[in-house]
Amino acid sequence: MTRILPALALAVLPMAAAAEIETAEAEGSVAEVMNRLEIAVAEAGATIFAKVDHAGGADAVGMAMNDAQLLIFGNPRLGTPIMQADPRAGLVLPMKMLVYADDDGRTHIVWPEVESMFDEFDVDGDLEAIDKIEEVVNNFVQSATQ
Repeated sequence: MTRILPALALAVLPMAAAAEIETAEAEGSVAEVMNRLEIAVAEAGATIFAKVDHAGGADAVGMAMNDAQLLIFGNPRLGTPIMQADPRAGLVLPMKMLVYADDDGRTHIVWPEVESMFDEFDVDGDLEAIDKIEEVVNNFVQSATQ
């Protein structure tokens, strides 16, 4: 057992590296910002796979936290070429964006910086799909924060 744990730690260590996190402050409540984000994603033709209500989950177990919702979305036309290059990129795809309220009541959107998301994978950083994902994510943020 003592030999397995260090080996396991070394095996998992590369996965611990995370993408840089981008942040934008948004006008309105978490629900309002999430609604604008969902509309922008849908209008761009992307698929919304799930919306996770973290605060609702906390409430369901008798705990409290500031409002926070996670949107999971993507477009197979963009994600597939990346996962063809390295299927492990499926660990970070589809895209995720979190909308949350801080302790001062301000609403924020956070998301992984697209280019650095794939640093740990065998994916060419010049792949056109990466640039396109970055472009559409920036458009989503602009739509949701106004």
